[in-house]
Amino acid sequence: MNIDLTDPIFNNEEAARKHFEASRWPSGPICPHCGVIGNSVELRGNSTRPGLYNCRDCDKPFTAMIGTIFERSHIPMHKWLLAMRLMSSSKKGISAHQLGRMLGFGSYRTAWFMAHRIRESMREVHPESAGPLGGEGKTVEIDETFVGGKEKNKHRNKRKHIGTGGAGKEAVFSLVERGGKVRSHHIPAVTAKNLRPIVEAQIHGATYVMTDEGAVAKNLSGGFALHGSVNHSIGEYVRGDVHTNTIEGYFSVFKRGIIGTYHHLSQQHLKRYLAEFDFRYNERAALNVTDAERAEKVLRGAVGKRMTYQEANGKGA
Repeated sequence: MNIDLTDPIFNNEEAARKHFEASRWPSGPICPHCGVIGNSVELRGNSTRPGLYNCRDCDKPFTAMIGTIFERSHIPMHKWLLAMRLMSSSKKGISAHQLGRMLGFGSYRTAWFMAHRIRESMREVHPESAGPLGGEGKTVEIDETFVGGKEKNKHRNKRKHIGTGGAGKEAVFSLVERGGKVRSHHIPAVTAKNLRPIVEAQIHGATYVMTDEGAVAKNLSGGFALHGSVNHSIGEYVRGDVHTNTIEGYFSVFKRGIIGTYHHLSQQHLKRYLAEFDFRYNERAALNVTDAERAEKVLRGAVGKRMTYQEANGKGA
């Protein structure tokens, strides 16, 4: 992680606000009330808060924060920008406690809510608009994993089974294109009924699909140009170009983030953590995306995603 803390956008509120306005309004202020572009005036005065504009067409005031994750936030914009840079540059994530310490927050709740709003900025709104993964001559690996504590570490009366498996855990299904992007889904159960619609909607029919030996994966392989699988149960992990090492590598980073950084996450927030790890993988250095460019993409993703504290808590989502 390489952050130049002398950059004014990380320590000067005026510079941070102007940076966000330029990112959101490259052609000039846009009134959120009537949609008119460039016909607004910035209000100035000792009693006027910085960044307040008035539309000459509808005569209504507005700021660049309206309709974004920053709306009604009392956190200075320069701290938002630094938090975005920290979260987008930390491969295995950064905990709310650590984020709060680095930004000087006195409340854990403030840092926790901020982190969830930034994860919302990272979320891909309409992945289908980007088209399916794969295509002719391309390979997509699919696999599932389970998130949750080990049953042997739970109190006896809370264990759902003895041994290994997904009982008592949350299921995650991911698709990753080799040399490309990943898309992850929190699903209720690993069944063909749940996975088939995802696979059909998000993988191009001309794709070479790679799976492990799972029975569900075999049922999903039809309808594609080619299907290759490896049998992990007999110690087979690579057979020529046939393997699922790419997606296993993604799961490894995700699991290390949960175990080493977050330690625990609830079922209702799993989709947001998946969005965070998907975003960093899809905007990784191997695809020639720098830390600064990644943070800028998070900033642009803040528009149109206002989140209240009740929604973050699962009470209004």
